[in-house]
Formats: sequence, structure tokens, C-alpha cells
Amino acid sequence: MDVIVCVKRVPDTEARIRIGEGAAGIDPTGVKFIMSPYDEYAVEAALRTKEAAGSGEVTLLTLGGEASQETLRAGLAMGADRGVLLNGEATQDGLATAKALAEELRGSGAPLILFGAKAADGDQEQVGPMTATLLGLPCATGVGSFEVKGDTVVCHREVEGGVDVLELQLPAVLTITKGVYDPRYASLKGIMAAKKKPMEQKPAAKADCRLTVDRLVYPPERAAGRIVGEGPEAAAELVRLLREEANAL
Repeated sequence: MDVIVCVKRVPDTEARIRIGEGAAGIDPTGVKFIMSPYDEYAVEAALRTKEAAGSGEVTLLTLGGEASQETLRAGLAMGADRGVLLNGEATQDGLATAKALAEELRGSGAPLILFGAKAADGDQEQVGPMTATLLGLPCATGVGSFEVKGDTVVCHREVEGGVDVLELQLPAVLTITKGVYDPRYASLKGIMAAKKKPMEQKPAAKADCRLTVDRLVYPPERAAGRIVGEGPEAAAELVRLLREEANAL
């Protein structure tokens, strides 16, 4: 069972982010970069799918600069078989990214193409579905678990009050969210093996970027809290403030 997983290099979700010079991006100085956490779920899902099938290959694909090799190596250390780096600029334009990925994926023959449900930096949730549309493939988003059954894939998605079950014809594109696919830790053996696994680099297909970031701003500081009273006597005042000032009631 061959599976391709599209991954992205993002700032560590625990990093302290500072706005860079010009305010159009972040200052990367001292910031650790990692594979987007939702992409880790997708890598784990791909590895389990291959293991269940008993054969196949898991390929990691990313769009970015030379530093993105580190992201691919992290996935290879988890157990993926090979990595492909499309050398190009990763922008906030989801459609431009999808076009570059689709050009590489077209004709790959892989029955399953996985994405994380969203990237931890852009939080757009659009590259996976856009890529599927460009490829003319069915797509299920926000998938918590799935099973491959012959030439179909059955997807389970949590919805309010229950589980949504979708059956898609292969080949298909799925975006994976937090569910049963807790990412495995890379073993020392896996880390050492990752250094020898194949890593291919090629130029990314040209795609016009029509979305640019004008400027970033820090969120406003929270207003200081205030004490409205003590004991049961403060309850009426608290309710009044929640209703009249906070509009929470």
C-alpha cells in the first residue's frame, strides 16, 4: 500500500514568536522549527496503513527551502521510506501551494494521499482539499480514523453528537486530525536509519502567489481583572456585569 504524506515545516507551537523587521513575517532567530503536529498524525496514519497492508511505501512530500530537509528527516526517523523536497517558497497562499503539490502528485499512482487537517502556522485547512480538487480526486477532511477496504477507504469523522462515516473510492485524498493516530516516537535506530534513506530534491512547479501578508500585529493585552466584592453579596453584581458589560448572559 503506497501512501504519500504532504508535510510542512512550521515554528514550534511552544516557541515564543516575535514579529520580524517590516512586520510582514516572524523573526526566526532562535525559533525551533518542527513538522506541523497535524502532519505527524498523517504520517502515523500512513505508517499504520502500510503495516496493516504488509507492504508498500510511505513517501513524504514537502514544499520549502533547504531547511525543510530536517522536517523530512524527522518523518523518515518515524518510519517513512523516502522524502521529496520541492525547492520553492512556502507562502500563505494555499492555492499556490496546492498547485505546486498537485503538479508533483499528478500521475504518482499512489492510492492514498494524506495531509494534516491544517498547518499549525497558517491554520487555513485548505491546501488538502484544494490539491484534491486540482487532481480530480475525492476528498474527506478532518478524518480521525480510516480503514482501507479493497478499492475504497472508509473514513470516520467526529461530529457533534456522533460519528460521520464516509466511503470514498481510491485513489483519494484525506486530511487527518487528532484521533487514534498518536504519533510514535522516533527510536535511536530510526534516527540513524533516516540519515541513509533516499531524499530527492527538485524545483517546485511555478505557481503565481496572489496572497501576501501586509503586516502582523500582536494581540491586544488583556485588561486587568477586577474584584466586584466578596461572599454571597457579590453574586448579584457579578451577574449584572456579565449581562450588561460582558454580554455573556
